[in-house]
Amino acid sequence: MDSYLDKLPEFVDTIKSIKETIITNIVLIGQIPAPTFKEKRRTSVFMERLADFHVDECTTDGYRNPIGIVKGTSETKPPIFVVAHLDTIWGTDIDHYYTIKENSITGAGIMDNSIGVGVLVSLPEIFRKLNLRFESDIVLAGVIQSLGKGNLRGIRHLLKTWSTPIRGAVCIESNELGRLNYYADGMTRCEIDCNISTINGWEHKFKPNAILILNEVINQILKLRLPQRPRSRVIIGKMSGGFKHGMIANDARLGFEIQSNSDKMVKSISNNIKDIVEGISHEYEVELKLKTLSNIHAARIKFNHPLVKSTVDVMKKLGLTPISEPSESELSIFLSRKIPAVTLGITRGENYQQTNAMVEIEPMFKGIAQIIGVIMAIDSGVCDEEYLA
Repeated sequence: MDSYLDKLPEFVDTIKSIKETIITNIVLIGQIPAPTFKEKRRTSVFMERLADFHVDECTTDGYRNPIGIVKGTSETKPPIFVVAHLDTIWGTDIDHYYTIKENSITGAGIMDNSIGVGVLVSLPEIFRKLNLRFESDIVLAGVIQSLGKGNLRGIRHLLKTWSTPIRGAVCIESNELGRLNYYADGMTRCEIDCNISTINGWEHKFKPNAILILNEVINQILKLRLPQRPRSRVIIGKMSGGFKHGMIANDARLGFEIQSNSDKMVKSISNNIKDIVEGISHEYEVELKLKTLSNIHAARIKFNHPLVKSTVDVMKKLGLTPISEPSESELSIFLSRKIPAVTLGITRGENYQQTNAMVEIEPMFKGIAQIIGVIMAIDSGVCDEEYLA
């Protein structure tokens, strides 16, 4: 381990020497709109770039996740996965043109997750530039249908159908250089729709307002007594509705997430909110529909797992301060299948999930070097011990 930790600072300079190639990949892929469920064009370009870099295998799985494989020297070591989600929150109606300056790239989706995908597809060339060979096969997977209603379907399918054991994994996100995610909270993401039709509305003595109905739902959710242990919370994240200022709203929608490090508590809170919704629906004689958009189970490896400790060593060697929080990324699916994994961020930026999102170029090279360092740690055997739950 120590032998290559010492090489990491010089890796940064070598990676910087192919800056143009990396930025080209980021821009080529990132400027293609890829809203969840419509990633086909971005998938095609992703595979073309992998083929251009002469990966040993380039294919898709049965769910159309594009995969490139860099063959290792061992016939017996399980593969190491490096993944980034291809989809973004922005559709074709949003301008995806990127503005590149001396030390920044600006544009829709650049922070989530165009930098991550561009770096992922650049890894074969980076490996060559660093003259690196691994014992394990390196599986580079751009996974589809991750965000929102996609509910991480791409990575779920890929891991469910993968035929061999997996040695370990690194999940790549564009933003928050210094993040070290090694655990995931349980989560259920929901929406409540309130619909008050004009016909039914006249049957009410006082016509209800859909926005105020959902406000009552919020008030009752806020009255729920949530424990500090297990750590639990309900985040009210989105609300929309109405037509114009002078008309009572016939339709409104509320979006929220239940989060806890206990799956049992997520289920309990979910049942309580279901009762709230049914009760208010009857009391106010309105139609309330509660639907679940996505969910993940709580999973983790401990801080003293060799993968986490080695990742901390890699980050500190590069002058990065690790910051750990729960992650809702592909990490949760690896961990739930007992595969040691971490999620890492590549660079820093601002205006996350805005059309004018901006990332810094210079920190990116340290971000890439840390990914290389963690892959090397996994290849050296830090994930070969029994999984620590």
